[in-house]
Amino acid sequence: MPHDHHHHGHGHGHHHHDHPHGHGHNHAHADHLHSHLMPEDEAADLQVLTAQFIDGFVSARDKAAYLRLAGVPLERPGKTGPSTLKLVDVELKTEWQVGTASPSFGTRELSYLPFPGEMIRERTNMALVYVSMDEKDRLDIRDFLAARERT
Repeated sequence: MPHDHHHHGHGHGHHHHDHPHGHGHNHAHADHLHSHLMPEDEAADLQVLTAQFIDGFVSARDKAAYLRLAGVPLERPGKTGPSTLKLVDVELKTEWQVGTASPSFGTRELSYLPFPGEMIRERTNMALVYVSMDEKDRLDIRDFLAARERT
């Protein structure tokens, strides 16, 4: 039966248009150069990154150089006014979680589960302490590292 659309004359039966396709995909490979982590994977990655960052800082002979190489700003804008905050301290805090407590149903008492000795784990966290004449701000290293990962 005759039809009235134009034949392209290239002799093969697939459709051409103005954007590239990756082999076996609906779009080019360049569109796939980013990763897709689940939130729990991102949290685990951040936990590992934080632990490594803290270990590196503790073992660094030149702490200022370590912070500089890591891109930690020595000054930040203030939250409450025009003054600039200056980095004055790096705090390390070590905790050991020895149990867990959660709300119980039908009561105001917490359900408490102490951990056996082999389940008790050490957790160390770091905060960058910035001050100005008007304010003091603690930047949790996890927030700093997470922001760097997003950029």
